[in-house]
Formats: sequence, C-alpha cells, structure tokens
Amino acid sequence: MDQPVQLSTAAHRTGAAAHPLDPLSVAEIARATTIIRQHFPWGDDLRVETIDIDEPAKDLVRNYVAGQQFPRVARFNVYRQGETGVWQGRVDLDAGQVVGQKFRPEARAMVAVEEILLIEKTVRADARFREALRRRGLLDEVEMMCVDPWTVGDFGHAIEEGRRVLNCFIWMRMFENDNYYAHPVEGLHALIDLSTLEVLRVEDHFEASGDYIPVPRAPRNYDASLLTEFRAPSAPLDVVQPEGPGYRVDGNLVTWENWDFRVGFNGREGLVLYTIGYTHQGRRRPIVYRASIAEMVVPYGTPERSHYRKNVFDSGELGFGRMANSLSLGCDCLGTIHYFDAVVPDVFGGARTIENAICLHEEDAGLSWKHFDLRNNRTEVRRARKLVISSISTIGNYEYASYWYLHQDGRIEYEMKATGIINTAACHPGQPGRYGTEVAPGIVGHIHQHIFCARLDMEVDGPGNSVVECDTHVPPKGPENPYGNAFYVAERTLPTELAAQRDADFAKMRYWKIVNPGAKNWVGTPTAYKLEAGSSVQPFTDPDGPSGKRGRFIQHQLWVTPFDAEERYPAGEFVNQSRGDDGLPAWTAKDRPIENTDIVVWHSFGLHHLPRPEDHPVQPCVVCGFKLMPSGFFDQNPVIDLPPAKNDASCLATSPHCCG
Repeated sequence: MDQPVQLSTAAHRTGAAAHPLDPLSVAEIARATTIIRQHFPWGDDLRVETIDIDEPAKDLVRNYVAGQQFPRVARFNVYRQGETGVWQGRVDLDAGQVVGQKFRPEARAMVAVEEILLIEKTVRADARFREALRRRGLLDEVEMMCVDPWTVGDFGHAIEEGRRVLNCFIWMRMFENDNYYAHPVEGLHALIDLSTLEVLRVEDHFEASGDYIPVPRAPRNYDASLLTEFRAPSAPLDVVQPEGPGYRVDGNLVTWENWDFRVGFNGREGLVLYTIGYTHQGRRRPIVYRASIAEMVVPYGTPERSHYRKNVFDSGELGFGRMANSLSLGCDCLGTIHYFDAVVPDVFGGARTIENAICLHEEDAGLSWKHFDLRNNRTEVRRARKLVISSISTIGNYEYASYWYLHQDGRIEYEMKATGIINTAACHPGQPGRYGTEVAPGIVGHIHQHIFCARLDMEVDGPGNSVVECDTHVPPKGPENPYGNAFYVAERTLPTELAAQRDADFAKMRYWKIVNPGAKNWVGTPTAYKLEAGSSVQPFTDPDGPSGKRGRFIQHQLWVTPFDAEERYPAGEFVNQSRGDDGLPAWTAKDRPIENTDIVVWHSFGLHHLPRPEDHPVQPCVVCGFKLMPSGFFDQNPVIDLPPAKNDASCLATSPHCCG
C-alpha cells in the first residue's frame, strides 16, 4: 500500500467481534462501505469487488487473551463503474477512515452476479443477435435463449483492450424449467462490455458456410417436477444423536474430541479454517495456522470455435464465497447440524447474508483400529468418527462441494466433490470430434480439467517449519540388493522456493513432509505432517500459451513460499483478464529460503475429466482431494486411548426387533 497502515484499538467498535479472526459482520461491512463511499467521490458509480477482514498479525492472534482489545481493519477492492482499474485499500473501522490505498490501473475486478443477471436481456435485444437467430430459424424462440457469460482471459484481441468483457455462450429452453444445457445453440456468441453493457460483437461461426449444427431438442431433465419415473424409495437411513453432538461451538470457535479451530469465510475463497490444533496428553499443539482453497481453474482442451477461450478461474474471477449456497437441513447435510451464516458484500457494498453457508456435523468413519490375538482369542476393536466442515458453491453450470474432515487420529483431509451439469456443446449426431464425448445424441462434453490450489499456512508444533521430499529408491541389484527386493525412502530438505517447485512422481512414490526441526518425537526425529497428494493432475495446457500463462500454478503439484501476508492467491490478486505476471511463479522467482521458517505450502490437485454419458443430464459427484497425516507427530497411535464401545442401536436385519 502507498501509505502506512495505522491501526486503532479504540474500545468502541461497530458490530463487535469476539476474536481477531472473526469474519466481518453485517454492521462492519455496512460501516466499511460508508467510510469507502465518503473517501471516494464517485457517488452511485462506486462498485465493490471485495470487503473482507484484514487478518491481523499472527503474534497478535497467538497471544490473544479473551477480552483483550484488538484492531478491526477491513481490506477492500473497489472500482468505478465504466472505468478500468481497481483501488485497493484498508479501512480502520474504529478510526472510521481509509488508512491505505493503491490504484491498480491494469486490474479488472471480479465479475459480480448482479452484473451477470443484466446481460441476458441485453443480448436478446441486440439486432445482430436476433438476425443470427433468424438465419438459423430460431428468432421466434428468442425469449427462450439462455445467455451464459464466460470470462475471456487475454488473447490479445484489440477490441477487448482496456475493457472489462465477457464472451457469451448460448443455450435455449424448450419450456419453463427445462434443462437448457441439453439444447446448445452451437457456434453463436456475443462479446459484451461488462462496464457499459454494450454488445461489442456477435459472432456466428457457421454464418459463412451455412452448415449450422442443429439444436438438440430432446428433453434431458433432472428437475423432480419434470421427471415421471422414480425408483422405489429405500428404507430410511437416519443419523440420530439422542445425546446431542460431540462438538462444541462458541462463536466461530469449534472444539471436538482433541481438536480446536476457528471457522472463517470470505467472498473469494469461501470457507477458511484458522488455527487448527490438536491437544494430546494435556498439551495443545498447533498444526495449521490457516487452510483454504485459494484458487481453481478449469482449462478446456478443445481449440474449436470459441471453446478455446474456456479457461475459467471460478474462485478468482467469480468468488466461491459470493456464490455459496444456503444449505438445506436433511438434504445437503444429515445428522445433528450446526450452521454458520456468511456475510459478503454485494456489488454496491451492501451486506448480504448467506444463511446456512457452512455446515458442521459428525459422521461415522468406519473402523479406527482392530486386532485379534489368535493365541488368547481376544479381539480389540475401536470405531472412528470424523468431524465435517462443508460449504457448497454454484459457479454457472457446476456445483463445487468443499469438505474438510478432521479425524480422531490426527488426520486432516480435504475433499472436493464436483457435481452439477457438464458444460455442453452441440455436434452432428455421431460426430463429436476428438476433443470430447457425445453424452447424448447431438450433445458433446469437451475434455477439461478442474485444478484447485490449497493454501496451507503451516505451523507444525510452531512456526519454524521445513518441507522434506521423500522418494522411494531401489538399490541396483548386487551386493546391496542381492535378492532384488530392497527399497528404501531417501529424504531431502527443500532449501529454497525454486528448489521447492516439485511434481508428483509415481515411480518414486513421492510424498512430502512438513517438519519442525526444533521439535523431536520420542525416537529423536522431527515432528512432522505428511502431505498425501492423492489427486495430482498432469497439466496439458501450454504454460506459455494465452491461457496457460495465467494459471502456471498448475504446472507443479507443490510450491513452498515463506509467509507473506500479501501473497494470498496462487494466480495473483487480480485474475480476470490477467496476463499471468502475478502469483506463485513471480513470487518464487525471488528464490527465498524456506528452511526452518514460517512457510506456506501450496498444493495443486484436481480432476482430469473426459465427460461420460453418465455425467448427463446432471453429473454424479466426482471426487478429488488430499490428506495431511501425522508422520512422527505423535509418539504412538494417538487413538490407542479410544474407550471400548459397542453401538447398541445396531441389530440384525433378520431380527423381528431390529426396527424397534
């Protein structure tokens, strides 16, 4: 920022927070907006991209004592309607003033849902668009056209220079509530200036040849009101906790079993977990200071028509948090549920509450451990449970369901479930081309990837951490390996950022450990957590191409940086129409040391998706994720102390008393 940030610790604060990491409240966002509007003399032209909590210094958080005064500062990104560029700054909510600001003339703000909703009517009314429909014999159905705007990246097109633009793909409904993704109007697009709502160009790829791909018209629906046949319902499967849940919630603080953490949320990343720690043998031990999914990109693999422009950053261009669902009891979440509401600003700075944006509940996790002693005929068995913290966002045609799991044995697991509707295009029946699959007659789903990037601000037993790469090696057959069966794990500490740009390697069964060199377990080795990268994806987008250079974070599955509060998003602060000059590649070019210091681990993972007919008309959940597993963090099995228990509600299905 251009000006130093002076933080106030005044006793009076609007919408008082209970902890320094609490998200901004409705009152705090309203106060921040008022201060911003007073500072920038734009009147009704002021638009808000983000207003989020400016996370305070880690030492303040670590040393915080309940009741102690702390600063409340909001970060903001705002822009003026009709102009390119974004102002960044901070607002001291106690002092009531903007305390730092910087203008980014090259930046394009994220796309707001309020802006998207204005586009469809504008495109339908455009004379060039209507003429294109007339040539196709579709003009009478113009009011059934569904106009989906997509971000465009930067392909050097002169018409887009200095503008904030979207490229629209067209589908249509046959009737109300019809699944329009079953009816793509292939090859017809409208380029629109988002600031002025001017349709810059209407492009019809088949106008010259007249060889139009027909609109598939067969209904392919999923809405319960339109389906006529359902399988017989299963017997009820209820999750019942008659004595209540095992977790406790105090504001945004959650404690469960040996775990405690704080729940956060913002408009860009959505769900954030703070200060994750595990108490063992009476001692609380920190593991992760902050965990989030900081970015994701969906590169499509076809060069055909305008589909080559599909390379969307659903977090950095739209915002997972802003697009979060209000979850439904008994549908999205089962059991004894605690919901957290989320508050995000709308494009005008008003505070919008997303009710039930985050779900907290417990699930059975199967077997924890078991052993049968053959000699004394004794069996010891313990069952496991896990804590689930989840949020679901709808980004256009896809739903992204984000799940963090905490396990009793110290594991932290992340799972992304992708569902919703695949992006569709039309083809001549039986001719999908080599870049996709025909999922229904005349409907093609193009090959693509979903690649996410987790930002893991680690503090395993404290802030002094290092990353160790672990590869399995086979000695050459000979004196060291006479029988050809020998293999061992070799470890090396990654010293600097460039050395820590690492890829998964199945041939070496590679994994990484985050270790604390200053903390030892009972066998004298550093305490550690292991990153299990179970959903590594090989990127196929050229890193120097127009799309690939914006998302170079996908080129490695592991990056490590020293903590910097301004290095928040792996593809940079501003992704919309960016050129790839910010983010992990730029930061790590400094090649800073990363041994025994406060580090951030960035893990890229995801899905390689060639659509199947089974993915249409709505896609069953496909799953990816990763695990953080204790690896020498504990001296022995940390759940050896689980008490013996038997579930009295379980019964034989053949028993006449089984159903009560």
